[in-house]
Amino acid sequence: MNDGDYKYVWQASDWPNWQYDLAALAVPMAAVSRAQGLLLGRLADVGAALRVQASLVALTEDVVKTSEIEGEQLNVASVRSSIARRLGVDIGALAPMDRHVEGVVEMVLDATANSPAPVTQARLFGWHAALFPTGYSGLAKIQVAGWRDDASGPMQVVSGPLGRQKVHFEAPPADRLAVEVEHFLAWLNADSAEPPLIKAGLGHVWLVTLHPFDDGNGRIARAIGDLLLARADGSPQRFYSLSAQIQRERKAHYDILERTQKGTMDVTAWYSGFWKACSGRWIRPSKRSMPFS
Repeated sequence: MNDGDYKYVWQASDWPNWQYDLAALAVPMAAVSRAQGLLLGRLADVGAALRVQASLVALTEDVVKTSEIEGEQLNVASVRSSIARRLGVDIGALAPMDRHVEGVVEMVLDATANSPAPVTQARLFGWHAALFPTGYSGLAKIQVAGWRDDASGPMQVVSGPLGRQKVHFEAPPADRLAVEVEHFLAWLNADSAEPPLIKAGLGHVWLVTLHPFDDGNGRIARAIGDLLLARADGSPQRFYSLSAQIQRERKAHYDILERTQKGTMDVTAWYSGFWKACSGRWIRPSKRSMPFS
């Protein structure tokens, strides 16, 4: 297959040697770093208790929005209670436990609070099992805590009514996944010269391009992004929600994702949308309230 003679990026001859123009990204990356620094500076002045409250707000929104992107509506009170219980935050009466809510919360908290820990196949399988505790996605039985097998055909991202569906993306064949994921995890866990914000954006798009699971790929890819952003921030506490901004800019996000997955190995354009999601939704705590910006 010649360069340019392919439909999806994983079919390129130089896959997965991602490229980006660091000089072109220097200014927007500096803007994101500055916004992160301003946020952390403000939080340093408000005290530990208020920082925990701010983190509770951000994590609650992240869990709710990462599911909402996939068309699932979680009970906000249940999510908040589940996170508060794990963080040891007293919020008064707690909402009843919900097994599905608990699974999403477990994944998001493990990705952020344990961000320095290596990401392994077993860890990804644990996240997937937490997302699908019954072994079903809706009414469909799926392969849980294991890679997809493509028994029903290629893994495709589609939209539109049955019979007139549009294929936006087709993932690599299942028989390539073991090697592909091994390569991805080796890169993810290695110390590298890539700036942390670059690595966060690349980890997100790489995992969602592999699409290694029957379902839950978007949520797990966003968790990978959150994990790498937590490493970039140098803090397990989260004060902004990647998923919330992606939900607000959902069409633009998926448009640039589709172009990236059908383009070259140059992902420079991808970062403009990803970094907007990193800096577009900050928690601004004050002593009187904890509103979103």
